[in-house]
Amino acid sequence: MATALPFSIDYELAGWELFWALLEVEREAPEELAALRREVAEEARRRFASAADLASHPTVAALRRLFRDAGCDPTRYRPASEALLRRLLKGEALPAIHPLVDVNNGLSAQLAVPCCVMADGSFGGALRWRAGRPGESYESLRGPFNLEGKPLLLDAEGPLDTPITGGRRVKVLPATRRAWLVAYLPAGVVSADEAWDRLEELSRRAGVVARRYM
Repeated sequence: MATALPFSIDYELAGWELFWALLEVEREAPEELAALRREVAEEARRRFASAADLASHPTVAALRRLFRDAGCDPTRYRPASEALLRRLLKGEALPAIHPLVDVNNGLSAQLAVPCCVMADGSFGGALRWRAGRPGESYESLRGPFNLEGKPLLLDAEGPLDTPITGGRRVKVLPATRRAWLVAYLPAGVVSADEAWDRLEELSRRAGVVARRYM
């Protein structure tokens, strides 16, 4: 059963549905996590024989359209999920980072949608989902990042995340035990129920408790 979100979201970009869950590390499960990362990578390679197969997938194609609608070229600034899947198809492993990040990356690879985990307490209040404006930027996990024309999630303090590269302000740290997961779903293509079903299974195997919010 879903719980009401403790914050509001103002949608300015059409065609998206943001799926939310609160994750908490319940137990350490390094062996289970390692097996899960391997399985997720192997599953992706079975589903997509090549980058061309990936680009033509309905979910990937829908995300590219939504990026263009916001003003972003998805072949220059790829959705994080597409970039992750391309690395897996090249034979790279799904990296071991943090249980909450690993679950997030597993969900992103399985659904082929960008997902982000933001440390609990690192943001709050009213959120907005809109296109980045001229002059907007933030300190991303890659360094300074120009947000103009990018799909963008913000709170009252400023940018939090874009489904291209995460923001440093909300980064999950080694000591983080709780984090909010947001999955950026193309509406009508990937459902929130499907996202929840996948997340429940991934979390259970990873020693993580997941709670759904709406």
